[in-house]
Amino acid sequence: MLTEAEVQSIFERSGALLRGHFLLTSGRHGDQYFQCALVLQHPKYTEMLCRELAARFSGEGITTVIGPAMGGIIVSYEVARALGARSLFTERENGVMRLRRGFSLEPGERVLVVEDVITTGGSVREVIEVVRNLGGEVAGAGVLVDRSGGTAKLGVRTEALLTTKVASYAPEDCPLCKSGIPAVKPGSRNL
Repeated sequence: MLTEAEVQSIFERSGALLRGHFLLTSGRHGDQYFQCALVLQHPKYTEMLCRELAARFSGEGITTVIGPAMGGIIVSYEVARALGARSLFTERENGVMRLRRGFSLEPGERVLVVEDVITTGGSVREVIEVVRNLGGEVAGAGVLVDRSGGTAKLGVRTEALLTTKVASYAPEDCPLCKSGIPAVKPGSRNL
């Protein structure tokens, strides 16, 4: 079993735990950022992390693992591989999370929802709703990093490999801004 310290070390060694001054998607500022793509580019680390996440749900009768595009695609695939299940992903279409590309769920199918990192858990809750609307049974949610400090409530059993509370500030109260450090906008939503 990987400890939280070991998981954090994997993120640090891969360069996926960034430290500095970041403009977050919420508009707030923070001094840490988890760029999960930088850890997931290493198959060795990805397999270790996803195998650990899968182990926490073994014996639950999961037949399908699903995650939101983009961050959840690789995690879904690797967790499904470890569980001997199939892997799906959802995408936004006209702002609504959906199954596309011919993917489907059978009524009663046991599904694990996964994601790379959550802050509010909004995308994971949307995927849970998709699964339930299609008649699937949500066995739980698994995430690599919960940066809400455990406050993001998903309404299902949730397992996180690393739970941390990342400080964030309103721009007008940001000590990093006040000290003159320029903010950068990392992540996939800055295009």
